[in-house]
Amino acid sequence: MILIDPPAVERWGRTWSHLASDESYQELHAFALAIGIPARGFDRDHYDVPSESYAAVLAAGAVPVSSRELVVRLRRAGLRRPKAAVSD
Repeated sequence: MILIDPPAVERWGRTWSHLASDESYQELHAFALAIGIPARGFDRDHYDVPSESYAAVLAAGAVPVSSRELVVRLRRAGLRRPKAAVSD
């Protein structure tokens, strides 16, 4: 299933959502390609989606979930790729 959390992350003068799949990266990449999300938007285990695209992504079939639920679903599916720890 394709999931999207609400726009909440502020970066680069915009507010962003996270688009992910709880089934496979293949499903996620195919969905992103089909709706025109550029490959450069992929970050480890999700795509960053600007708030102005949120409604269109929902209309294309993504299921809205909370940010917490998105992470839980990625972990359950074994698809979560956390940031690498920074060494001192």
